[in-house]
Amino acid sequence: MNTHLTELIELAQNDQAIDSYTPTIQRLEKKLAKAQKKLDTEQGAIDKIFNEIENNEEKIKSFEEQLTLLNEKLTENSKKSKKVTNEKEMKALSIEDNLAKEKMNFANEEIDRLQNINDTKKEILEKQKEDIIELQDSFTTINKEVSLKVEDINKDKSALFVTREKLSRNLEQKVLAFYEKIRIWAGNTAVVPVKKQACYGCYMKLNDKTYSDVIKGSEICNCPHCGRIIYIQNQEA
Repeated sequence: MNTHLTELIELAQNDQAIDSYTPTIQRLEKKLAKAQKKLDTEQGAIDKIFNEIENNEEKIKSFEEQLTLLNEKLTENSKKSKKVTNEKEMKALSIEDNLAKEKMNFANEEIDRLQNINDTKKEILEKQKEDIIELQDSFTTINKEVSLKVEDINKDKSALFVTREKLSRNLEQKVLAFYEKIRIWAGNTAVVPVKKQACYGCYMKLNDKTYSDVIKGSEICNCPHCGRIIYIQNQEA
């Protein structure tokens, strides 16, 4: 077999080994991203409830301020009633008192309602805080696991890159450039075997002359259909 072709096959197999780690890395990253999403979603739910509680507390504070003002108004009217000289003034004060009492009743009802809502939300919040602790622990475990696996993969890939550098250095630059050009569009199928007289890149049958040239292996051959570099496997040869 042509020396350059042998080197090309070895380089192609090395590149396939490097790229074979990509799906594993993507799977690990997806697993970590999924754990992060769960954590972020739970944290978002906690933040939402916390903000709702704070908003309700602000409303309660506002109603309490109203109660203070209304109570002061009733006290003021009580003092005025002692100085009332006619029925018209007495009636006007009575209307103001009734209106103030209605507002006070409404404010008290709203305060009770909002406090009940907040009590329920605080119970939910406590439960979610427990859940997020579990999710944080889970994320930490997954993150550590992924980091270790990626670290191992990167070590293996580093060794393969060293091999690739060596193979690329030994290969004639014209041949290497030719391979890299095909690899741009064909990826890890730039160099493929021929089986049963067919290119295993495009699966098209080779004519007898091309097939004969591939079997000889005296020079680098391309598939006439797809342009990939093709070679015959020893067993079939």
